[in-house]
Amino acid sequence: MKNILVTGGAGFIGSHTIVELVTAGYRPVIIDNFVSSERDVLDRLKAITKQKIICYEQDFQDKPKLKKVLRDEKVDGVIHFAAYKAVGESVKLPLKYYKNNVAGFVALLEVLEECKIPHLVFSSSCTVYGEPDNLPIDEKAPIKPAESPYGATKQMCENILQNTTKVSKSLRSIALRYFNPIGAHPSALIGELPIGTPANLVPFVTQTAAGVHKELTVHGNNYPTPDGTCIRDYIHVIDLAKAHVSALGFLARQKPSDFAVCNVGTGKGSSVLEIINTFQKVTGVKVPYKIGPKRAGDIISTYASVEQAHKMLGWKAEKTLGDALADAWHWQQKLDTK
Repeated sequence: MKNILVTGGAGFIGSHTIVELVTAGYRPVIIDNFVSSERDVLDRLKAITKQKIICYEQDFQDKPKLKKVLRDEKVDGVIHFAAYKAVGESVKLPLKYYKNNVAGFVALLEVLEECKIPHLVFSSSCTVYGEPDNLPIDEKAPIKPAESPYGATKQMCENILQNTTKVSKSLRSIALRYFNPIGAHPSALIGELPIGTPANLVPFVTQTAAGVHKELTVHGNNYPTPDGTCIRDYIHVIDLAKAHVSALGFLARQKPSDFAVCNVGTGKGSSVLEIINTFQKVTGVKVPYKIGPKRAGDIISTYASVEQAHKMLGWKAEKTLGDALADAWHWQQKLDTK
């Protein structure tokens, strides 16, 4: 396995995965329509990897163009990142999410089957679990009704992928259920680019520290957690990117029709206040914040069981929360000078 097509490869997780693929000796090829990313990321990737990354500016759902790329580039495997991911937006625009994330994924699978592409790594999410009954969450935890159309699309795509792979004569696949990716490349050349007001905590923390926002609102401080604030499993995006490389190695050892799911997290939960306090400690920069009302639908606490990732992929997270927050801050500082 050498040539890997990365849909949405110019995005936050995609771009970091491109770097790790090159480091591991793969030849990545990007498809991206640049709706949620910037074209200059290609120059940034070249600066980091010291090589030009092939990129096709097109929609992954364009089946004729996708077939041509797969054949021209002699693609051995695909990592699929090209999905909309804003939970709040998915509630307001559900059809946009079902069309791109689900109908688009079906179109992708049809082409992969027709071209007999043998390996697929699917970008899934811990949102498939909903509010957990037990912690840490392992892969056998029940899949509850989704809290949002975004979460529903991930559940649907996992089912579609499992059913398709089971009857395929060529495809092996794995769905990686991410927890909360944060951080940036240590070079500060690539990182997260939220459009408008960030929906995720860490970009809001870094933007508030940089003075973009007057203060950050902590939504609720009386949850049944040690400090009263919600807990999540935050993973450095570089560790997450490396998990995709490990997943390709795993798939290379499987046989056609094999399907797997795997959590990708640190195995440790961190609260909202812990994020703020750790950020202040590693950067020396104060983050003004206030306590606000709880938000409807917020899950109290969620973090991963990572035993399966250790055993199945031979992978584990290596970077600390402090590493991720320091890298996120360096990236924010670089953005402020653009």
